[in-house]
Amino acid sequence: MLIRTGDNVEVIAGADRGTKSRVIQVNRETGKALVENVNRVYKHVRRSQKHPQGGRLSKEMPVQLSNLLYVCESCGSRTRLGARFSDAGAKERFCKKCNASAGEISPAHKGHAKK
Repeated sequence: MLIRTGDNVEVIAGADRGTKSRVIQVNRETGKALVENVNRVYKHVRRSQKHPQGGRLSKEMPVQLSNLLYVCESCGSRTRLGARFSDAGAKERFCKKCNASAGEISPAHKGHAKK
């Protein structure tokens, strides 16, 4: 699961197919992500002090990570992400299409540094 909070993704399956948006939150245990303005549902709310009028609240529901593709910042296309070690020995994510780095996963380690 290489998709992180703050990444730009595109939905590839479901009612919101083709929508590009930003990831708000990722739940690794369930394998789902909360994406801005995707998979919106209505939650019916009873009258209370917090919601004096009651009614319907529109909120986002989680989307399966397998239904999301990362949108690369450098080439602008939707792509899969891979993991590799950089020359310094840090583990990083990279775009499979343009081979550009998409950020570090873990800090540098001497054992993985290229000599």
